[in-house]
Amino acid sequence: MATQSIGLHTEDTGGSGRAVILIHGWPLSGKAWEHQVQALAGAGFRVITYDRRGFGQSDKPESGFDYSTLANDVADIIEAKALTDVSLVGFSMGGGEVARYVAEHGESKLHSVVFAAAVPPYMMKTPDNPDGPLTKEKADEMEAGIKADRTAFFDQFTKDFFSANGVLKVSEDERQKAIALCHQSDQTAALGCMASFGTTDFRDDLKAITVPTLVIHGDADGIVPVEGSGARTHAAIPGSEMVVVLGAPHGFNVSHAEEFNRHLIAFLRK
Repeated sequence: MATQSIGLHTEDTGGSGRAVILIHGWPLSGKAWEHQVQALAGAGFRVITYDRRGFGQSDKPESGFDYSTLANDVADIIEAKALTDVSLVGFSMGGGEVARYVAEHGESKLHSVVFAAAVPPYMMKTPDNPDGPLTKEKADEMEAGIKADRTAFFDQFTKDFFSANGVLKVSEDERQKAIALCHQSDQTAALGCMASFGTTDFRDDLKAITVPTLVIHGDADGIVPVEGSGARTHAAIPGSEMVVVLGAPHGFNVSHAEEFNRHLIAFLRK
């Protein structure tokens, strides 16, 4: 489907259930949610996934990788499908779209929001954000790595993505599927979004959230550590619920899919 001349690849289970939009992490695509789609549809929800601009099967523009533009893409999908009472579920980078959507588009069309292993409130460690889990040195290292050798970078990244305390928590087949999704990303988009999720401050955005909120995170997340992200987001949103999945890595929607889905469905049914 085309939104603002950007073709965003979407998949929609249809049906009469309340809509849930699943927003994927970097540098994957909507296919990263395969362990959630049928579980949610089986629980009665209408499940919508899409590939972020520059990723998966969506168009690969040269710009628009700032969070305000990315949140506009979410708003365009909601408008094009005439959705109301929607739940937004943002994984990792996708949590930024959730926060920015609420801050700039309001909550009139929302039922609830979910931050899953998500990057808010603010990843980059700075003088006024000392608890940020991402150092400038690590961000620079990531940028240099993907520029130098995408294949080697994605191989190591997926190991880190699915590992808890140094142990891979998914099958090699699952990791290879993730690598294939990584390689569908456009390099300009990958770099632009890397800069955005690393440096965007969502602390003010989170203040705008009043709808029911779930924060769900693995306690062994080595990509977006819970102490600097999920725990702080939970503290920033009054009344939010927090679920910590023990022994779970960053990609816990795959490694711990059954537990992840159980908590997610229980929350979405509220």
